[in-house]
Amino acid sequence: MHAARSPSAPGVKPVATNRKAQRDYHIVERLEAGIVLCGTEVKSVRQGNLTLNEGYARLEPDGAVMLYGVHINPYDHGNVHNHEPARPRKLLLHRREIKRLFGQTAIKGNTLVPLRAYFKRGRLKIELGLGKGKQQIDKREDIKRKSAQREAERAMRMRQQRV
Repeated sequence: MHAARSPSAPGVKPVATNRKAQRDYHIVERLEAGIVLCGTEVKSVRQGNLTLNEGYARLEPDGAVMLYGVHINPYDHGNVHNHEPARPRKLLLHRREIKRLFGQTAIKGNTLVPLRAYFKRGRLKIELGLGKGKQQIDKREDIKRKSAQREAERAMRMRQQRV
């Protein structure tokens, strides 16, 4: 497994994040994958026209990993050879990673979701997360925990200002 670098690391330029994935899934594992794009898609992504919110990855029977539901707007200065915005795109992973993921996604409730997209040394990378779907009660607990943490931080700031 490749350890994905943080977006603030040198040589890494963040493009998009999928905040919805953090809310809807328990992320068990993260891995970095390359993506196959055509020329106008790369130019469009460099302009920031990438949406990961509805995206998911699926392992195909032929051993390929495909990314679905990711929307890349057509390039502004493109021509008749512009790409289709929501077409499936192939992800580039090592064969051993694909085999391991095949076993993990066979388990009920597990899915591959794109967490963020970033440029690393001039190439677009997608950080995939192996996620297990959250139940509604889990989502409520997360909201309660975050609001309690926010309240505690606010109280600490108020206390420090008074002193």
